Amino acid sequence: MLKFIKNILKKYFISFKIRDRLSPQTQILLRNTYLNHKQNISEKYYPKLSETGFRVFSQFEEDGLLLYVFSAIGMTNKTFVEIGSDDGINSNCANLAYHFNWDGLFIDGNKSAIERGERFYRKNPHPWGSKPKFKHSLVKRENINSLIKEAGFQDEIGLLSIDIDGNDYWIWDAIEVIEPQVVIIETHIEFGFHNIVVPYDPDYFYPGKHPVYHGASPIAMTKLANKKGYRLVGANELGFNFIFVKNNLATEALPEVSVESVLQHPSAIESQKLYEQVKDFEFVSPIL
Repeated sequence: MLKFIKNILKKYFISFKIRDRLSPQTQILLRNTYLNHKQNISEKYYPKLSETGFRVFSQFEEDGLLLYVFSAIGMTNKTFVEIGSDDGINSNCANLAYHFNWDGLFIDGNKSAIERGERFYRKNPHPWGSKPKFKHSLVKRENINSLIKEAGFQDEIGLLSIDIDGNDYWIWDAIEVIEPQVVIIETHIEFGFHNIVVPYDPDYFYPGKHPVYHGASPIAMTKLANKKGYRLVGANELGFNFIFVKNNLATEALPEVSVESVLQHPSAIESQKLYEQVKDFEFVSPIL
């Protein structure tokens, strides 16, 4: 049944048209997928997380991966914060916001993208849910907690998504005002298996000094996650969006996996050669 629904979703969303993403048929398919996952989990059948991915709003197959994750742990806290959301449409949280009535906050430094997202959710209101909040701001360690709290979010939330092409590691490290059940965050797979992070720069703007010189390696990001009480459960197929889950949640359905296991795609392996271009730059090697 899982493979059947997944194949329908892949075929159905091949054009990625907005009207298809928002249709009642889409919502029925997604909710059936969610219920199918829950049924399987109740019967102790746990598919590999990598087998559950598909795209509705997300850039790659994160929508399907996250739907399975929340089928396993339960949608007990339907709130999200997405940092580096662009317009909040082609994003990691839009599917949960629109089709599962999640409330949340989109933050981005691109003002036109934020305005575009506000227009979209105003023009396409959820039939029974509230519109997500939007905040235009350059995100720094120094302001991230106040940005989140002033928008009305604190303590436990369902999902935190971070993708800012730069200080992702340092922003997650600084966040204290919320405690997400799940974190999806971009890692810099070009750094391979080195335990390294580019030093924090509050004024960083991509591409900075060099387009490869930003972010944190998969090893460093996973060490930070472990310090904060999370385990790695998977990533998107290309390997750069890591998914971490709180250690006390759904341990059977979502077992911990190794960094090596999620960096098997040929493009992930090939991209590690780019490290040679920046290997002599300054890095921090966190000891956590």
